[in-house]
Amino acid sequence: MPARLPPIELENYSPEQKAAYDEFYATRGKHLGGAPQPGSFAGPWGIFIRSPELMTLTQRMGEYLRYRCAISGRLSELAILLVARHWSADFEWYAHAKIGLKEGLSQATVDAIREARRPDDLKADEQVIHDYVSELLVTRRVSDTTYARAEKMFGDKGLIDICGVIGYYSMLAMTMNVGRVDTPDGSRLPRLPE
Repeated sequence: MPARLPPIELENYSPEQKAAYDEFYATRGKHLGGAPQPGSFAGPWGIFIRSPELMTLTQRMGEYLRYRCAISGRLSELAILLVARHWSADFEWYAHAKIGLKEGLSQATVDAIREARRPDDLKADEQVIHDYVSELLVTRRVSDTTYARAEKMFGDKGLIDICGVIGYYSMLAMTMNVGRVDTPDGSRLPRLPE
């Protein structure tokens, strides 16, 4: 399906969009390899640039959640993949499956989540994250048992940061699904029954 919100070329940005673009790279450049690349943003940012203030606030939150929050990169990436699978967010999956493997998730874990199965090889901390994220996404609540396990392992700050990761990546997934953001290679997650 064609993109609903096709990329806007950099030379066509308004002054507000250009300022948001510049701040994005000032904040995220160190993580993305430095200077901005010519052309338009990939993923959610090509959608968010249409609302420059929202984009700036969103990317600031994302920079914290992605690079500095209380849970490790491996556990954060596990949560992100569960969110991407829940929303069938193709671009989010495309980007974060590779990162998750780099951060230490096993290929078997990534494959199971892609197929909407509970992975068999989860480490103790991954089991807690899996249960916490899955319960919140599916039931919109977290049971007392799951909460107690997560609180014991990650503390209050960790629990709140996990919620932040879930909410932030759900917002990105919804935005990209609405805009029909495609992956660079055209890959798609298997669709789950709606």
